Amino acid sequence: MIDRDGYRQNVGIVLLNDERRVFWARRLGMRSWQFPQGGIKRNEAPEAAMYRELYEEVGLRSKDVQLIARTSQWLHYDLPERYIRRRSYPLCIGQKQLWFMLRLVSPESRIRLDCSGKPEFDTWTWVDYWHPIEDVVYFKRDVYQRALTELSDHLEIAESPLQKTARILVGS
Repeated sequence: MIDRDGYRQNVGIVLLNDERRVFWARRLGMRSWQFPQGGIKRNEAPEAAMYRELYEEVGLRSKDVQLIARTSQWLHYDLPERYIRRRSYPLCIGQKQLWFMLRLVSPESRIRLDCSGKPEFDTWTWVDYWHPIEDVVYFKRDVYQRALTELSDHLEIAESPLQKTARILVGS
């Protein structure tokens, strides 16, 4: 669903294991890695969309995870000009996302990447909490930084190198 400003409503999922490492997946047939995410359908609640996407992309059900937190507001990113489909209506210029943090409570063997007709990912791994900020495609970095920073308030996780640099520069 695209809002009147041209942003597709979307949910993002930060899935943690017991070591507080995050699920990081490679897009099918590509070299790019990202968190699970997906669009919110018309009349679908964001939390319902999150659980639907969690199953479609990762094969997990609500009973397999514990909901820890959600971002307090929508986080936006703009698509680079070359990715905007000018002939599409309504025109989508980017995404606005609500991010959810989940903890895996089932064995990781429950993770499956083939639960939809069009799988998003072809492989996955666990990475350090702040790793995705440096590894995600450039136009999503700011949203990843903001989402992980806000969600980290719900965990005892050391600050990222970017946060440490900002704190030193500001003198706090």
